[in-house]
Amino acid sequence: MVLQTIWFLLWGLLWAIYFVTDGFDLGIGALLPFLGKTDEDRRIMYNAMGPLWDGNEVWLITAGGVTFAAFPKLYAVMFSSLYSALMLILFCLIVRGVSFEFRNKVESTAWKKVWDTCMFLGSALPAILLGVAFANIFRGLPIDQNGILHGNLFSLLNPYGWLGGALFLALFLVHGATWLAMRTEGDLHERASAAANKLWYYMVAAVLVFLIVSAFATHLYDNYLRHFVLFIVLIIAVITIIATKVSLVAGNFGRAWIWSGITIISATFFGVIGLFPNMFPSTINPAYSLTAFNASSSTLTLKIMLIVALIFVPIVLAYQAWAYLMFRGKISEEELGYDEGY
Repeated sequence: MVLQTIWFLLWGLLWAIYFVTDGFDLGIGALLPFLGKTDEDRRIMYNAMGPLWDGNEVWLITAGGVTFAAFPKLYAVMFSSLYSALMLILFCLIVRGVSFEFRNKVESTAWKKVWDTCMFLGSALPAILLGVAFANIFRGLPIDQNGILHGNLFSLLNPYGWLGGALFLALFLVHGATWLAMRTEGDLHERASAAANKLWYYMVAAVLVFLIVSAFATHLYDNYLRHFVLFIVLIIAVITIIATKVSLVAGNFGRAWIWSGITIISATFFGVIGLFPNMFPSTINPAYSLTAFNASSSTLTLKIMLIVALIFVPIVLAYQAWAYLMFRGKISEEELGYDEGY
């Protein structure tokens, strides 16, 4: 049971890392039509994501791979019951990736507008759909004893699911606007800074509403009420949300981005800890729920995976931290002329 618990927490951590890293990319892409007033502005926004976006999405593959290897039964049920939603997310991410490479291949305003639209949709829709998917997991899904979902994509689009989508979008928009403010200069910097400060209020409203509604729509608070010490997760989230605003007002966007990232991690673990030991709660019968214990791989598999993870995950994190430090500077107009620019 200890190994299953460890891998349950690692599973949640990998999702949290993905949300932090790719979250600001998705946020910038969703802000493209609103902050990118000129073609130069939009190119700078592309370059703010360009060197990092594909590395960020590796964590999505890692989270999916860990689900497959550590919790194969969960993987099977997840990718069959949520097949339509997950395929739509992947399709959007594919179109978004193509946008990076194709936008500047033709000097045509119409051509660029098409790919800018793809970038916007390929960023905003995954942010919303990820929130919808996880909100439905928190709420519980009508899964029978065979792991078959009694519903479809449209049944996932319930009020609580949409609320989860609004929450994820709000978190990513603030995260993205903060990163953009940190990496830009001039008018675009001012617009990004103003957007981050304004969107912070939307994020706070989304967080508060989600927390309140979750008390009635889910069982996420059960573990917290049994073990009050777990409320430290929510306390950390409150502190980092406030610290994000303080840093934004002070104009320290690097620090604000870090606080925003910790907020996303705290928000993820609020749901993960609230779920435990469930991973896919069943609303038909709690006995049909998939848990960290009945959906896991063998003990030997979990041991081998843990050794591999303890060796390679820190290495990947160190490399990615180095990449972020390399590209932490401001993006100037001169950089747009480089061959590797977007």
